[in-house]
Amino acid sequence: MFKPNTPRIEKLAKLFPKAISDLEKIFNGPTNIYIDWSNVIHWQDKLRWHLDLKRMKQLFDSFDTVKSVKIYTGTLEGNRQSEDCIPELKAMGYDVSTKPVKLMKMSIDVSSIPKDSPVILRSFVKKSLLSKLDIETIEYLNNKFETFNKQGILYIEEPKCNFDVEMGRDMLRDFDNDDVKNYILWSVDSDFAGPVNQIRNDGKNAVVFATSGKVSTELDETGTFVFDVKKIKEFICWSRDLS
Repeated sequence: MFKPNTPRIEKLAKLFPKAISDLEKIFNGPTNIYIDWSNVIHWQDKLRWHLDLKRMKQLFDSFDTVKSVKIYTGTLEGNRQSEDCIPELKAMGYDVSTKPVKLMKMSIDVSSIPKDSPVILRSFVKKSLLSKLDIETIEYLNNKFETFNKQGILYIEEPKCNFDVEMGRDMLRDFDNDDVKNYILWSVDSDFAGPVNQIRNDGKNAVVFATSGKVSTELDETGTFVFDVKKIKEFICWSRDLS
């Protein structure tokens, strides 16, 4: 049952009744939500608006069938903003899972390779694309790396923090407890195809919340319904993103 959690949601529900009706159909029984924030945060580039985690939680809390909202996000140790985010999410009522973000050092040092060598590029460009690049393009990119090297930049740091294992484990653990009907996945990662298939094969519901055209092939092939988050933009975006 929908009961607005805030006066703002109550007003929006009157303006956008279809969005609320759609969510009521999805949250039609005991529901758990799983948010892969390290995956979801990148959706904002395509959406061209920002997801507001506080407003998202207020929307979820407006449905009494939503029993748990689990969010998975890395902590960049030594970064005050990142470290402060965890207690803030807990204060909002999220069930938070976190672990340290690893910074992977990736070399861009081209001092010891020929100008036309793709050795360094292999770390950044998929093999299928790299095979399409001509010698001139490879030399051009290596020259760019050489410019960075002269500035003292010999590597870049790539943050890495994957929660596929933790999320899949939690989904199947909740599945074993047999008290959840609807599993709402905020991620488009192919690794979730297995848990989603198991949930659906047992007669329960799995729904992917995502942006259109972004779901992985493996996840799409499960036949799971994909709900486009743009349908609830007004409920979950930053206020300054609204016209």
